[in-house]
Amino acid sequence: MAAENAAEHGGQTAGEYIVHHLTHWRNKELVGPFDLSVINIDSTIFTILLGVIGCWLLWKAARKATSGVPGRFQAAVEILVEMVDSQAKGIVHNANSRKLVSPLALTVFVWIFLLNAMDLLPVDFLPWIWGLVYGAAGHDPHHAYLRVVPTADLSITMGLSLGVLVTCLIYNVKIKGVGGWVHELFTAPFGNHPLLYPFNFLMQVIEFVAKTVSHGMRLFGNMYAGELIFLLIALMGGAWSISATGIGLAIGHIIAGSAWAIFHILIITLQAFVFMMLTLVYIGQAHDAH
Repeated sequence: MAAENAAEHGGQTAGEYIVHHLTHWRNKELVGPFDLSVINIDSTIFTILLGVIGCWLLWKAARKATSGVPGRFQAAVEILVEMVDSQAKGIVHNANSRKLVSPLALTVFVWIFLLNAMDLLPVDFLPWIWGLVYGAAGHDPHHAYLRVVPTADLSITMGLSLGVLVTCLIYNVKIKGVGGWVHELFTAPFGNHPLLYPFNFLMQVIEFVAKTVSHGMRLFGNMYAGELIFLLIALMGGAWSISATGIGLAIGHIIAGSAWAIFHILIITLQAFVFMMLTLVYIGQAHDAH
């Protein structure tokens, strides 16, 4: 009986439970010049909402900043700003560019940290609330899909990395000029010779594509794996029963969930930092001439 309960969670098998939590909220009735039904509404909403919250927190810190003894919130933001600014100075040596790049890097770090931090919420909490709302609207609550970790959605992480790519292209043109950048596309890395132009251009394109794909995939892969582990831990709690095995699973659920959540705080912070650092590196490379 315990084994049977272990395979079920809220009337679902373990596989159905995981698939349900990995399915995005989409609206098949959305129409337009493009197929809008493929838009992951949950990821879009949480990404925009947390972006607004992040900007509001930074604005609030700047608005209440004092020259005297800072409060804990102001001190924390100042430490974060100084850390990002020091990293930007070490990578992007153009002081004029840093006026935009440093705030951009700070925004990227705070935004992605908040997106990653959604993974610390209990996996069933917001989907359960959404199921109640969905059911109250006359729909089947068992078909109320909601994924709350935007960085575990490849479309979000690739969108962020594409934004970094566009920024890099803009700085390539701004720093080197259109002619200088086009010249670099066809003369680096193998040299300035007509026979080498196609190979140089191909290598440049491959470099841009590889950096963009790896930038988004790295964040997605780590957060998706973390989400899966939380789902597996949740299954342990859902499989408990009045038996030695069931009680052991319940205790294991609490211990494993707490340990992974504490460790995951490091992961979500590290992944935000890595994404920010790669953003600075790629923009810094746009300032370098080959």
